[in-house]
Amino acid sequence: MTDDEAVIAPMRAWVEKVVVGLNFCPFATGVLRNNSLRYAVSHARNTEGVLQDLIAECRHLDEHPETETTLLLLPRGFTDFDTFLDLVALADDLLAMQGYEGIYQLAHFHPRYRFADSKPDDAADYTNRAPVPALHILREASLEKAVESHPDPEGIPERNVRLARDKGIAFMQALLEECRKTKSGNES
Repeated sequence: MTDDEAVIAPMRAWVEKVVVGLNFCPFATGVLRNNSLRYAVSHARNTEGVLQDLIAECRHLDEHPETETTLLLLPRGFTDFDTFLDLVALADDLLAMQGYEGIYQLAHFHPRYRFADSKPDDAADYTNRAPVPALHILREASLEKAVESHPDPEGIPERNVRLARDKGIAFMQALLEECRKTKSGNES
């Protein structure tokens, strides 16, 4: 197994078991079914390198309309959540400066994700916790179309928080840990 495969396998398991399995994103099932989710691994260890990789991924999406979305995985250098949030802010600014505002938007996930108003050990944080830090590049036109077809897009985050809390912290931690242990080509 390559280093990239070792990073991608747990994220692929997380998308399948958490994002789709718990229906945290009702739009993800079709993307998986169409095999149009790209997993890209950034080998950068600093902000500048990740931002270069982000723009390279936007260009990849420009050139490959069959790829709906990209998860840019950041296994090096962004384990601190506050440092990661600083990167996210810079990445959003860079997309605008590069003319990608209105074309792509970012979502983000992190192993230590914590909502600003959450308490320690709030299961709700697991709606955005992933095995490795990741920038999710979404096609804005596709997202708008998906949101228009959903009966209650504004209710999705609240539903996810409620579901995570109903499942409980132990369940959510165990599910994330199960994904982390996944190896390429098998289930852990």
